[in-house]
Amino acid sequence: MVIQTIMRIFVFVKQSVNAMCVNKNNYCLILAGGKGRRLWPCSREDRPKQFLDFFSTGRTLLQQTYDRMSGFIPAENIYISTNHIYYDLVREQLPDLPEGHILSEPIFRNTAPSVAWATYRILHINRDARLVVVPSDQAVFKEDVFKEDVLNGLDFVGANDSLLTMGVRPTRPEPGYGYIQTGEPSERDDVFKVKSFTEKPDREFARMFMESGEFYWNTGLFLSNVTYLCECLKRIFPPVLRKLEESETEYSMERELEFVKENFPSYPNLSIDYGILEKNDNVYVMICDFGWADLGMWHSIYESMSKGDESREHGSECHALRVIIEDSHNNIIKLPDDHMSIINGLDGYIVAEKGNVLLICKKEDSSALIRKYVNEVQVKYGDEYI
Repeated sequence: MVIQTIMRIFVFVKQSVNAMCVNKNNYCLILAGGKGRRLWPCSREDRPKQFLDFFSTGRTLLQQTYDRMSGFIPAENIYISTNHIYYDLVREQLPDLPEGHILSEPIFRNTAPSVAWATYRILHINRDARLVVVPSDQAVFKEDVFKEDVLNGLDFVGANDSLLTMGVRPTRPEPGYGYIQTGEPSERDDVFKVKSFTEKPDREFARMFMESGEFYWNTGLFLSNVTYLCECLKRIFPPVLRKLEESETEYSMERELEFVKENFPSYPNLSIDYGILEKNDNVYVMICDFGWADLGMWHSIYESMSKGDESREHGSECHALRVIIEDSHNNIIKLPDDHMSIINGLDGYIVAEKGNVLLICKKEDSSALIRKYVNEVQVKYGDEYI
């Protein structure tokens, strides 16, 4: 409790210092509505990964994302998109966030409907707004570089009607990530037209992408000015957004919420990548080097833990108080603190336990394996274990 209070004071002071030098046209949407099944069993449907403190820092992934963004985006310009079943968790973890800044979706949809709602809301507040959309399950290791890149990106989309993604150079042939191929350069040395997107290629293609030097990991961050973004969204949600505009005589948040409750299920279940970025000719990528990991998968958790030595045991990344490890390497181990565990002879495995589920499986290509096991468990044994 003391640590959490200190952290909240630190965040408040940080926000106050930055409030004097931030651009009031800069806005942020944090996506926090996913179920986080790739990190099962530690990430469960009632408390998915964005609400967990994986690294025992005293702050959950959502809180860390909010802390990071509020360092250079005005706190009053930050919105959280989530599903209604996680509304109370967001309120609990971000108690200082104004209630109207939580976009609580009535049903699960993909990221494009989430961005559409936030864009519509912000457009009615500030038509000059520039928006950065940020997943809540990422690690950033060079925060000063990240801040500079995002601010430069916001300036770029403020001056250009375009969509801007952020790419980082691959460090391994990871089939669980999306890849962006660079095309023609722009007026900035670090910004290029996007030639192609490839989502989750097989390992051999991922290796070819990495070796070519033309492909970058898609971080999932993207930026645009809200006026241009709204025009792009109208192309994929024409019936819904047209109906919304026609229903308006005078905008109010109450009318907006009523419309969303009634019409949100009509939105197609599209990701922002597939719905907008892959279908638009005016998409760019900024080449970044802010030290990035997608914490939506176990391999990335392993890499993030490996950045420090405090949790390393015999070449394995271990988060457990009572464990004996022998002749084991390259594992990620996350077990309850009140359990005693002995691990011998494992190389390249995930050993994770939470509640009524214990998972032991190969770390390589674990996303596909876990997706398979989650589906099997749900079919055979029901939602109790999901």
